[in-house]
Amino acid sequence: MTQLAHDRYCDEISHQVSQLSTVLTSGADLSTTVPTCPDWSLEKLVRHTGGALRWVEALVRTRAQENIPAERIPLAKGPEAQGDPAALNAWLLETGRIVVAALREAGPDTKVWTWAGVLDTGFWARRMTHEITIHRADAALAVGLPYEVAADVAADAVDEWLQIVEFMQRSKAVPAAEELRGPGRSIHLHATDTGPELNAEWVVELTEEGVVWRRGHEKATVALRGPLTSVLLAFYRRLPLDSPGLEVLGERELLEFWLERATFG
Repeated sequence: MTQLAHDRYCDEISHQVSQLSTVLTSGADLSTTVPTCPDWSLEKLVRHTGGALRWVEALVRTRAQENIPAERIPLAKGPEAQGDPAALNAWLLETGRIVVAALREAGPDTKVWTWAGVLDTGFWARRMTHEITIHRADAALAVGLPYEVAADVAADAVDEWLQIVEFMQRSKAVPAAEELRGPGRSIHLHATDTGPELNAEWVVELTEEGVVWRRGHEKATVALRGPLTSVLLAFYRRLPLDSPGLEVLGERELLEFWLERATFG
């Protein structure tokens, strides 16, 4: 599946950092529990997201050929001051600036360590785009702010998530992913608010050999229909399947089975 251009990912990381900064400057309480990540407060969510970006910046800037432990990365855990939205926001904005600068300077093809066997900086540009895109949704949902994401980014996020599921099955890294096998079952994702040029529909087959997926419109065991942003968030377990605008057709149990097992963190 064709990915977005490297510069598009870099631009989107900058945009998502700016949007997450807007949450921090909205007057939101940093101690607010994040319903979609219930073990985290809003502050912990932002520190986690910024820490991931700082980690990737260090990997890309140093052209690391092996993992770098978080304790070796300056400010990976965020500012020392707790409960200070101004300090947290300044750290987040600086984090976004340095990771985008490192990714732009490296380009997409520089060799660097990753956890998925795709050993180039393009992997990290894409992964961090969707890492912050989804966690920005967590933040917006937690404080009741509206959330939208560009259609090309949302569609690519679905593609990438399906590729992560494939990787988890191949590597046998997550036992739950092994349960996503078996003949004769399939899932159809159908965005109802995009044109044919984007082709924002997916067919996911659970086969004995593993998950097989493609873009397209086909009859399946179960279908999830709705606006693309809502389909994305439901597929990432950020929205309930009964959310307004979403429709489940067919064997809902299969979709729930998938969502319970295709979760990695």
